[in-house]
Amino acid sequence: MIINTGSRTDIPAYFSEWFYNRIREGYVLARNPYYPRQVTHLSLSPQVVDCICFCTKNPGPMLDRLDELDAYGQFWFVTITPYGKDIEPGVPDKTEVIRSFQRLSGKVGKHAVGWRYDPIFLTEKYTLEYHLQAFEQMSKMLCGYTEQCVISFIDLYEKTKKNFPGVRAVSKENQERITVELVKIAQRYGMKIYACLENDFLAKFGVDTSGCMTQKVIEQAIGQNLEVPKNLSAAREGCKCLLGNDIGMYNTCGHGCRYCYANFDMDTVRKNMALHDPTSPLLIGHLRQEDVVKEAKQQTYIDGQMRLF
Repeated sequence: MIINTGSRTDIPAYFSEWFYNRIREGYVLARNPYYPRQVTHLSLSPQVVDCICFCTKNPGPMLDRLDELDAYGQFWFVTITPYGKDIEPGVPDKTEVIRSFQRLSGKVGKHAVGWRYDPIFLTEKYTLEYHLQAFEQMSKMLCGYTEQCVISFIDLYEKTKKNFPGVRAVSKENQERITVELVKIAQRYGMKIYACLENDFLAKFGVDTSGCMTQKVIEQAIGQNLEVPKNLSAAREGCKCLLGNDIGMYNTCGHGCRYCYANFDMDTVRKNMALHDPTSPLLIGHLRQEDVVKEAKQQTYIDGQMRLF
């Protein structure tokens, strides 16, 4: 099975101590975001966890203890964008994040770490030319440390429109113009551009539109063939990623990115983060008397045939 840590919050950046405590104790509890009384008990035994997938804007807090995950397959996405504190107030300096990316790649291998350059949007400050210059600089620094870069254009969720008033969708014409140039730059630095749930029309520009955290990507990361159940649900319609069981919680990410879909507002985030206990099996708070805990049905997807990459 696959454990996902990154669809609801940024565990490496803010909750690394808690995560390593869960690894040491061998299990985690995850509260259902839509039915909060329902709690799932998940074993973290390497016998059933084939891959732990991370999505973070700051892997740094995890790196000194990464050897504690040697028994697990891993795949990491690190999001590095060109935006400043006006858009991403809690994200560390991008040069620092790139250094952490390089160090992470050296530990897990470039096949197990990908770069996310998303979401892309345009403003008077963050123009098309600004994006191309920043992408070139970042690609140069990340050359040799990854082979995959995922792009997406901003989705106007209600939470996004609330926290980022005035933001506009990127026109199809501008999507094409940006994509053509990003593909050229990425190729110069040994990377392939993937699209995250974007229209297949980007494929004609050299973009891989098969998905960003697909079975193929995870198999390459862990060097194993997987037999994945056909009924494994995706996060969104059309999504081809194997997101598995997410152990995070919405409204707990301190980055405060204005485009974020996972936070309602920062007041809610601060209240939730104040309830975090690194020793609790739950990310936020503790079990309550009215909670109903159910054991997850877990099994390995590995078919036992080693793959060579």
